[in-house]
Amino acid sequence: MGTPGIPDASPAVNTGSLADGQKLATILRVCQRMNSERDLNALLDLVVVEAARLLDCERASIFLFTPTREELVSRVALGSEQTIRVRAGVGIAGAVASTGEVIVVNDAYGDSRFFQGVDNNSGYRTRNMLALPLIAADGESIGAFEVLNKRVGAYTPEDLQIGLSLAANAALAIQNAQMIGELRRHRAALETENRNLLRELGGRLPAQSLLGLSPQIDALRSMIERVSDADVTVLITGESGTGKDLVARSIHFASPRARGPFVALNCAALPETLVETELFGVEKGVATGVERRIGKFESAHGGTLFLDEIGDLSPMAQAKILRVLQERTVERIGSRSPVPIDVRIVAATNKDVESAIEKGQFREDLYYRLNVVRLRTPALREIRQDIPLLASYFLSEAAREMKRPDLELSAQALGAVMAYPWPGNVRQLQNEMRRATVCARGPMIEISDLSDALQPRARETVAAPAPAAARAAAKSLQEDVEELEKQRIREVLAACGFNQVRTARQLGLSRQGLINKLKRYNIAAPGGAEPADEETSKA
Repeated sequence: MGTPGIPDASPAVNTGSLADGQKLATILRVCQRMNSERDLNALLDLVVVEAARLLDCERASIFLFTPTREELVSRVALGSEQTIRVRAGVGIAGAVASTGEVIVVNDAYGDSRFFQGVDNNSGYRTRNMLALPLIAADGESIGAFEVLNKRVGAYTPEDLQIGLSLAANAALAIQNAQMIGELRRHRAALETENRNLLRELGGRLPAQSLLGLSPQIDALRSMIERVSDADVTVLITGESGTGKDLVARSIHFASPRARGPFVALNCAALPETLVETELFGVEKGVATGVERRIGKFESAHGGTLFLDEIGDLSPMAQAKILRVLQERTVERIGSRSPVPIDVRIVAATNKDVESAIEKGQFREDLYYRLNVVRLRTPALREIRQDIPLLASYFLSEAAREMKRPDLELSAQALGAVMAYPWPGNVRQLQNEMRRATVCARGPMIEISDLSDALQPRARETVAAPAPAAARAAAKSLQEDVEELEKQRIREVLAACGFNQVRTARQLGLSRQGLINKLKRYNIAAPGGAEPADEETSKA
């Protein structure tokens, strides 16, 4: 593409003349192609090449205003990577773009508006040119369009009409391509921002969902962070109620697939007759009244499929899942066309997989497909030091949902909670704290507010043979709990920049509940100031 009166350094086009009928058909075809082209660079190349051919010229150029309209920019036509910038209003193309008027020059070097600088640098000599404005749909000029060096003779009125037609269609096509390009850039920026937010959320999920300060929970969080970015299959084992689903979600939201879907399927609740339909989908018309439906594998395309309690699937269902993992395609019931899928599999089971393999209840080949990385969620009785923290979190969560003030466990109630074996694990503890929230008559949860399952343990704790020793043990336990709570609050405060609102949200407390704990534990921001709240941080 050339400059305003400035030719480009690109090679000439040797196309020859076209007959009138051919020209009309070609103009229509070129305009259709321009209107369908969405890539700006490809559109500019199309316009200049076809314009040079239709008008039987050596070269053609397009100049577009920059966003500030202080400059005109032309990427040199016909494949050259050279870019030319000129101030608005400079040269013939600048005059055309600024005034919106057509300029025909039969003797370029005899026209005072022509700038010879590029000719001098490139060795190219411009003889004549036709320069036309590019007018957008709103009537505003967006640039100029030039054709240089008519091969035979001077530019004719027919050339002018062809040029005007091309320029009018090119202006609309360029404006559309620019808008589409801007939308694509905006979409890409939003996708990047969304991906970063999801990854940030994913990075916080293990800390939020997997509460605890025990070595087992620390190790589990560390493994989640390590395996999240690696697109490998993960097998999660552990008793029911230990949070296997939370581990699966943490892996997904901390991974590059975070912006994709997370699809969970409880295999234990899946009847044998519905396995194929749920997993692979079904085509319309397979049976009377059956509509087309995609399965869980297709629903999770681009994301993660969580197969919970996979050990409860029948051998036949296991074989079908194994085939999908091997071929990375699914076939809906009633269809012969395989559908490719891009899915990360995270599976979980509460069974002893090795024992199930020995008994023939679980396929060994499927086990090795799933067991690329294996994570184990500890039972609650294995991490008793985390029970006070978990209980406090669930109490705050329940109080918030039920619109009640924050509650606490009395020393005796906490002793009973600590002593209980928790066969239902974290899920059972959560339900117990919800029940206690409903039953509590004051700000402190007493033994009488706990369920019957905990009462015998509670009575044993209260009726200790040495009352003084029991009180000392209870006090020691309460001090341990407080120390854990203070440590957790300090950690989250620091991570949230000592902002009370975000800290309370992270800990699952109300803001007032957090303030009460800060005062009780005499916790302050660095320098002795109270931790900043949302309003203070904005001031």
